[in-house]
Amino acid sequence: MFSILLIPVLIIVFLKTMTTNSYDIPIYYETGVDNPLMECDFVENEQHRIPPFDFTNQYNEKLGSEDMKGKVTVVDFFFTSCPSICPVMSTEMERVNDVFRDVDDVQIYSISIDPEYDTPEVLMEYATLHQATKDKWHFLTGDKDVTYDLARCGFILPAMDGGDVPDDFVHSDKFVLVDEEGRIRGYYSGTNREEVDRLILEIKILLYGKE
Repeated sequence: MFSILLIPVLIIVFLKTMTTNSYDIPIYYETGVDNPLMECDFVENEQHRIPPFDFTNQYNEKLGSEDMKGKVTVVDFFFTSCPSICPVMSTEMERVNDVFRDVDDVQIYSISIDPEYDTPEVLMEYATLHQATKDKWHFLTGDKDVTYDLARCGFILPAMDGGDVPDDFVHSDKFVLVDEEGRIRGYYSGTNREEVDRLILEIKILLYGKE
C-alpha cells in the first residue's frame, strides 16, 4: 500500500526536476525594419531601437528616451479629446499602473498626438482622472512633427494628424513594450483586456530576467 501511495509523489518530483518551463518574449526588428516607402531613416541589418526624443510631462518636466534606459517602459499614443478608443485604452493602462505601482523599474509613457491642445496642464487633468501614479505614469507632449515621426519610425505605429477634428486623428490602439535596452518586445491591443493581461505577464517575465 505504501508503495502505491508513493507513486504520485515520485511523478511530481520527476516533473519538477526533469522538466523546465520557458516563455520566450520576442525581440522585434533584430535585422532592421522593412521600409518599402523609404519614409524613415532606418539602419539596415541592425537591431532597431527607440530613437532619441525629449518631451515634457504633466509636471512640466523634461522626459524622453534617456529616461527609458535601464527600465521597462510601456508606451501608447493617445490624445485627451479622443472620442473613441482612448478612454478605453487609458482605463486599461490604469491596470498596468496599479500592478506596477511600487516597482521602480517599470514606467509608462502615454504620448499625445495632439500636442497643440494637450498642454502639460491638460495632461495633468487627464492624469488625475485616471489616477496616474507620480513618477510612474507620464503623459507626454512635444513637437508635433517629432511626435508623428517617433510614432511611425520609432515605435513602428500608424499616426495621422486630424487637425481640428478629433474624429479625423488616426493612431494605433497598441501598447508597446520596450525593454531596458530600447528594443521593442511586444505589441498589445489596449482595448482588449486579455491582451493587457498578457502585457502584464510579459513585463513580469522581463523583470524576472533582469534579476
